Amino acid sequence: MDAISRRLPNGALDVLRQIVLFCGAYWLYRLTRGMVYDQTIAAFTHAHDIVNLERSTHVFIEQSVQAWARSTGFLDDVASWMYINSHFVVTTCTLAYVYLFRNEHFYFVRNMFMVAMGLALIGYVLYPTAPPRMLPELGFADTVADFTGISESSVGALFNPFAAVPSMHVCFALMLSVPMIRMARHGWVKVLWCFYAPLVTFVVIATGNHWVFDAVTGAMVAAVSALAAQTLFARARPHAWAWHQGLAAPARAG
Repeated sequence: MDAISRRLPNGALDVLRQIVLFCGAYWLYRLTRGMVYDQTIAAFTHAHDIVNLERSTHVFIEQSVQAWARSTGFLDDVASWMYINSHFVVTTCTLAYVYLFRNEHFYFVRNMFMVAMGLALIGYVLYPTAPPRMLPELGFADTVADFTGISESSVGALFNPFAAVPSMHVCFALMLSVPMIRMARHGWVKVLWCFYAPLVTFVVIATGNHWVFDAVTGAMVAAVSALAAQTLFARARPHAWAWHQGLAAPARAG
């Protein structure tokens, strides 16, 4: 155990602290987002408002994107698989990598995620929105349900079908991509991360799980969270929570 602790940036206790913090925040986020009152009428009203807004601004492309993905015979399944698996796996693995190998940046990134999940809950409560897949009359299909054979009714209490605004898939993708681009030492790694957020945006639209509006608000949440991490948290504890440019910060992180 002592040998493992010595190999960790700030010791085993800090690893445990971060796991508890992230798991606790994430499950609180899931539980709170799932425990909502009946929002059906408001959710569908907001969805139609978004459709009208996007049509008026000529960005109503969701149905065309999904139709094209389905016409290929494979992209809809690939997108559905990525929607189910990549969000959690890529996020978890990347955060673990940053903690272990770029620890001087980890606490800044962590604070962004904490702020973003809090802002998302506010959005889900104040602006419940039905995703495109719930509007088959506009030509949308639920490709994830078709791919998995699992309906929403069997998902469970931690699922809110109207948690569309903002898109946290897009938000998380940006909060990973931008720091990784800044940290990467090889050009090809930077290029790969440049494609990650656009790919995630395509996935959430092609599967009928988000509107373009959701992706934009997700990007806005990422931006506000980064600003909060920089102007609030980093100033409160600059030695622990700032974006450190040099070697690993002193072991005073929290």
